[in-house]
Amino acid sequence: MNIAPSGLRTTLFTKPLFALARRALPSMSDTERQALEVGDTWWDAELFTGNPDWQELLDCPAGALSEEEQAFLDGPCERLCAMIDDWDVNWHRRDLPPQVWSFLKTHRFFGMIIPKRHGGLGFSALAHSEVVRKIASRSATAAVTVMVPNSLGPGELLLQFGTRAQQAYWLPRLARGLEIPCFGLTSPEAGSDAAAMQDRGVICEGRHPTSGESVLGMRLNWHKRYITLGPVATVLGLAFKLSDPHRLLGDTAELGITVALVPTHLPGIEIGRRHLPSYQSFQNGPNRGRDVFVPLHWIIGGPDRIGDGWMMLMSALAVGRGISLPSLSAAATALSARTTGAYARVREQFGIPIGQFEGVQARLARLAGVAYQLDAARTFTCCGLDQGLKLSVISAIMKAHATYRMRVAVDDAMDVHAGKAVIDGPRNYLGALYRAVPVGITVEGANILTRNLIVFGQGAIRCHPYLRDELHALQSADTADGLRHFDRVVWRHVGHIIATAARTCLRNWSGTRLAPNPTGTPVAGHFRMLSSMSSTFALLADAALLSLGGELKRRELLSARLGDILSELFLASAVLKRFHDDGHPAADRPVVDYCLSCARVRMDLSIRQILQNLPNRLLATALRPIVQPLRPSMRGPTDELIVRTANLLQTPSATRERLTAGLHLGTGADAVAVLERAFEQVCDCAPLEERLRDADCASPREGLERGIIDRHEHARLVQAATLVSAAIEVDDFDPATLTPMTADAWEGNGSASVGVRS
Repeated sequence: MNIAPSGLRTTLFTKPLFALARRALPSMSDTERQALEVGDTWWDAELFTGNPDWQELLDCPAGALSEEEQAFLDGPCERLCAMIDDWDVNWHRRDLPPQVWSFLKTHRFFGMIIPKRHGGLGFSALAHSEVVRKIASRSATAAVTVMVPNSLGPGELLLQFGTRAQQAYWLPRLARGLEIPCFGLTSPEAGSDAAAMQDRGVICEGRHPTSGESVLGMRLNWHKRYITLGPVATVLGLAFKLSDPHRLLGDTAELGITVALVPTHLPGIEIGRRHLPSYQSFQNGPNRGRDVFVPLHWIIGGPDRIGDGWMMLMSALAVGRGISLPSLSAAATALSARTTGAYARVREQFGIPIGQFEGVQARLARLAGVAYQLDAARTFTCCGLDQGLKLSVISAIMKAHATYRMRVAVDDAMDVHAGKAVIDGPRNYLGALYRAVPVGITVEGANILTRNLIVFGQGAIRCHPYLRDELHALQSADTADGLRHFDRVVWRHVGHIIATAARTCLRNWSGTRLAPNPTGTPVAGHFRMLSSMSSTFALLADAALLSLGGELKRRELLSARLGDILSELFLASAVLKRFHDDGHPAADRPVVDYCLSCARVRMDLSIRQILQNLPNRLLATALRPIVQPLRPSMRGPTDELIVRTANLLQTPSATRERLTAGLHLGTGADAVAVLERAFEQVCDCAPLEERLRDADCASPREGLERGIIDRHEHARLVQAATLVSAAIEVDDFDPATLTPMTADAWEGNGSASVGVRS
């Protein structure tokens, strides 16, 4: 956009604007800058333009497993799930059995991300996700044990940043389970604020831990907690602040956050004690190091990587965070949906299945919607990761919203199961999932921080078409060069805002009828709604950024609402992508409509709240007729749509199988397997039950005696009733097995070593 000849424009407009923007530029720490700069953009950047290319979305190849990956899922992964008794793991052993640990190592579950040339499995992101998802449908403890070495840990860091010598030595050992890794980042004082980390390393001379010769290295002191696999780890990836007070490396004293590999057997290391996270028995605990000396070449990437630790961590997290917890969340949600639909069909109250009550149907519909949406978003994210992209913003969206929605889904499942899910024991397939929910919400970046600061804060800088270039121009040490660059970019940005405002006005005033959609789709209306929401989001984002500037960093509630709209756009896009990739099955349409209807309500609410809370009231008043000229769509799914969506989970069908594919459903007397057989029998016997009701028969026996059914049909009904009785049964225990913990089990110093009296 040229509002004046370039020289005059620069003098009259750009120079004053450049000076004003420089003064308003917020201060930013190195850790903040590295966190915001790291990673790649993908569909998130397309949404930020306000005019996404839907054909690009639909043309993105759907992920597919190789024959080898599918064989691993059908073979070792299924056998692993069959080996695990989650009640025994969490209640009796407080650990995975030795044979399970051995199986994990033998079949290289800890080396899924490690290439074959280094002895690993070399799986795609999709295969990695499918393995975690299947295991999580059996045991959260086992899933966490497998996913951590394949997520943020030494393996990923070595692959991205390790020296060739480090990769050659460590990666084969990690892949074969000869070394068990953990990663030490969180400390008591710092939590999510890495800049406040108190763990220190000091450059000094010392004795090499293995050769004994005098070498230049680091003396480390640290205190970490919440470290998964820490109690059993043989090698610790350690994050610390490195300093060189004696200037042995150069003129700089504070060298920044650095990451090193530290074998856990070294003198001065205290490791082995355990936390008990929400009564989940995966290995997790604190560790300390006092005056632990390690040579410089144990830094991941060698001495050249001194001070790069935070960038390295953010880069690794951009991959792992998009796979691990979203996969676990998708598993928990799909299992909740499948079992709750089955239970609502077989469990009767007042003479009818509880799934026929509308209050229960509302929960079932939400379960189906969340299950479909999370799995669609999970597989879509894996498509991007398998292109080699480090999706920092999308991974943050997935981590936060997958775990939040998992909580909603598991809560709904608990409500429908009622007492069946409250009474713990081997028959309770939801209790462990319910207790594990806070773990997912807390780890790998607490959700409150992620939602309020990261999603939009990082998204704006990484995904906005012009903001990043403008910031670079403003931060340029060469003022003249910065001004020239700023002049080129800022007026393009102005043109973008004007075009976005016009586009938004046109789409919203037409009720989305003039918004674009891809050709040949049966859900064109949903695409048009998202087109309109995308341009609305882009305009609101620019309005907030320009009116608040650096203050937006402190306006967390506004940032969260903008991030919520971006997240809803991404998740809804994934739903439509999944529906397209599946071939638009008509039977799946209710759940697709349900997902998009809920997404629209949530986005409309966020828009209203942004307009209500923008500090510049004049701007908010001017924006309202553009972004929300008509009454916001607060209707949500209709009652008819809720019932149709709920019925998808209560009827054997291809849709139900697509919604919950890839789970481990148990065998034999496993509670989920018993429920599945009861569900199948009840559905199979439904015509017989209807025949008995029409004949006013009080029982199958009466129906047999009156000739309404034959002996074979009577046997089927009796078998179904027997299976239902087993499926709805709960556990009870001998009082001796529930003996309370004794007072003398507790140790001093505020710690406890807890045992159950036999």
